[in-house]
Order: sequence, then structure tokens, then C-alpha cells
Amino acid sequence: MIEGGVTQNNYQNFNLATHVGDDLDLVEHNRALLVKYYNLPSLPKYLEQVHSNNCLEATSAECVGDAVVTSDKNVVCCVLTADCLSIFASNKSGTKVGVAHAGWKGVVNGVIESFVNKFDATDLLIHFGPAISQKNFEVGKEVFDQFIDKDENLKPSFIKSGDKYKLDIYQAATIILNGLGVRNITGGDQCTFAQKGDYFSYRRDGSKSGRMANLIWIE
Repeated sequence: MIEGGVTQNNYQNFNLATHVGDDLDLVEHNRALLVKYYNLPSLPKYLEQVHSNNCLEATSAECVGDAVVTSDKNVVCCVLTADCLSIFASNKSGTKVGVAHAGWKGVVNGVIESFVNKFDATDLLIHFGPAISQKNFEVGKEVFDQFIDKDENLKPSFIKSGDKYKLDIYQAATIILNGLGVRNITGGDQCTFAQKGDYFSYRRDGSKSGRMANLIWIE
């Protein structure tokens, strides 16, 4: 959280999303403060995230999608999250970067594949941003079935819990990335649900939860 951030009640501090019911003037204040605090080289490209497999170029006029990449310097790629996994990517030379929003729906819909296809998978460095941990991510059998229909290799990402399942979104993403030839992966040790002082969590806070910005750019 950044000192000086403002929000309505129930959104805690420094919500950056315009679609969660927070006061829009306060959100715009927070977005401006974000640029100032981190001395961002440009305004972030905020997407209309719809749990799709659409990966955009940051310079595109289109904004509906769940991943964004750039090869241009000083162009800030951004996705907003509050339990969903953010996936940061860079080629080893640092000449192309991007970030993806990978909730369970996006994973099923193929956002990771479309994101990685923008790069050379063998030359890719991946870092997982904060997401909900398996311990706190209970899903129904319909979610389990969609993952297995997509790829039976994703079965180890689930633990049976009564008539429900616990999903390890980090492991599922790793399995998919490994299947695409990506081996250089870091992160995956945070829990947005459990770490209340650090992260927003939709599962924990409900519809009044704010959203965090996940940013990457080339200097």
C-alpha cells in the first residue's frame, strides 16, 4: 500500500480498479499517485479483463484482454488482480516484456498459451506475482472437470476436499508453462487470501475488494 492512497470503506487502501464500485475520483487519485510514487515512465495500459485468452500489444488501441506485451521502452504493461495469478514475462535480453492475468477461467481459456506465444518459449523468464494459495482456493467439481478436459496433466494441481477441490493455481500454471517449453520460473510463494496486510483478496473480502496493479516495462 502507498501512503496517501484513498478509498471508500471496505476497499482498504489504494484500490486501482474502476469496476468494483469504489468512488471513481478516488481511484483516479490512486492511479495518479501510483505513477508519481514509482516514477513510471508512462501511464499504465489498463485492460478490460474478461478472463479471456486475448493477449494485446501495449500500443494497440484495443483494451479488452487479459495479457499485454511490449517491445517498446517506457511503455507500462499492467493487469489488475485480487487472488488471480499475475504472470510476468521477459525474454533474456530484456527487449520484450509482458504480464498476464491468469485466474482459473483464464487458465482454462488458454491465456497462458496465447501469452507465451508472443515470445520464444526457450528464451523466456517467468515470475509469478501474488495469488491465492491452494490452502485457501476451494473450487467445485465443475472447475476440476474443466481443467482435466483441458489437460489431464493438470490433475496434480488439485487436492480433493470433501465434495470440493483445492486448486494450486501456481502449480497449474507451472505445468502449462513447462509443457510449452518454459523452464525459468520464479515466485509462487505468496497467498493473497492469508496475507491480509499485503494484498487484496476477492475470496476474503468479497465484492467490495480492491484490485492491485501488476506492472512491467522496459527502461
